[in-house]
Amino acid sequence: MNPMPIELTIPSVGESITEVQIAEWLKAEGDLVKKDENVAVIDSEKTTFELPAPEGGRLKILHQAGDTVKIGAIVGHIETNGEPAKADAGKKPKEPASQPVPAPKKEAAKAAEPKAEAKVEKPAEKPAQKAAAPAAAPVPAPKSPYAGGREQEVVPMTMLRKTAARRLAEAKQQMAMLTTFNEVDMSAIQALRAAHQESFEKRYQVKLGFMSFFVKAVIDGLKQFPQLNAEIRDTDIIYHNYFDIGVAIASERGLVVPVLRNAERLSFAEIEKAIGDFGRRSKEGKLKPDELEGGTFTITNGGVFGSLLSTPIVNPPQTGILGMHSIQERPVAVNGQVVIRPMMYTALTYDHRIVDGREAVLFLRRVKEGIENPARMLIEV
Repeated sequence: MNPMPIELTIPSVGESITEVQIAEWLKAEGDLVKKDENVAVIDSEKTTFELPAPEGGRLKILHQAGDTVKIGAIVGHIETNGEPAKADAGKKPKEPASQPVPAPKKEAAKAAEPKAEAKVEKPAEKPAQKAAAPAAAPVPAPKSPYAGGREQEVVPMTMLRKTAARRLAEAKQQMAMLTTFNEVDMSAIQALRAAHQESFEKRYQVKLGFMSFFVKAVIDGLKQFPQLNAEIRDTDIIYHNYFDIGVAIASERGLVVPVLRNAERLSFAEIEKAIGDFGRRSKEGKLKPDELEGGTFTITNGGVFGSLLSTPIVNPPQTGILGMHSIQERPVAVNGQVVIRPMMYTALTYDHRIVDGREAVLFLRRVKEGIENPARMLIEV
């Protein structure tokens, strides 16, 4: 008696998510898989994750890549004895082997006939060119896919991309967004990192980056200007007395924004470890939906890709987002002298319905002062 196949089901990934999309199968029909080995990549509205095999055996696929399925749906089976899936896998190669064989022969015969006719006609006209005729035939030209063509590729949007597109469009339509800019001298931060990087890494097993300084500076600024740590609900303004800072991370399947909960309670090392962990698990598709929910303010760093200046879009229902950019050595005036300093442009996009220009400019200046003089953040002045 053969054992029952093990069901491969879609797990719950959050209260608000009712369906997901199969982005791709990492294993093919009939492949042998090990227990806990990832067999598929699943897209949801908030995150991308990998689906592991509950048991070892042979994979039978019930839903194809691109299919949208409900939470709890059975998308495949794991045949623990391998027999049913092996039989299926044995049938499939026979069909392509039996059906296409006659067709290519006929096409080949048809393709050969015009060439034979051409060879007969040309010698009749110019017998002297009989040897040169095959060399002059323009055979290679049609093989190039770009020879005079205007090809297009249609790729369906992932659920994550569709959700991001919808939310960004809603933000543009519903918010009165405005962006203000400043520039930051990164000399003090670079000197601190150079002086303490080795001992910091040895003690905490993580590098001291720039992001932890900006998270600290942003929290300092939000304490001074709480409008940027608030949101609109109907006709009310909700001020948050905690600081859940979202950190935008680019992944292969789209932008995700995991949240540092109660970031005001975290040390520099805890912030760096958390961000590093977010980045690793984003690449592995292991971020949890609840880690992407909420957030009272967002920081995005386009500088890692070389961006010099940009206007980030607020992540609703938040009212502000800080954009970091590339660090470039530029001539600046310091105490009446022109000197070369590592400078970064910063951008604050804010919801003008809650935040006035004065508060936005002063907040960004406060962040600038915190980065240029990090000691003030430690003594809270």
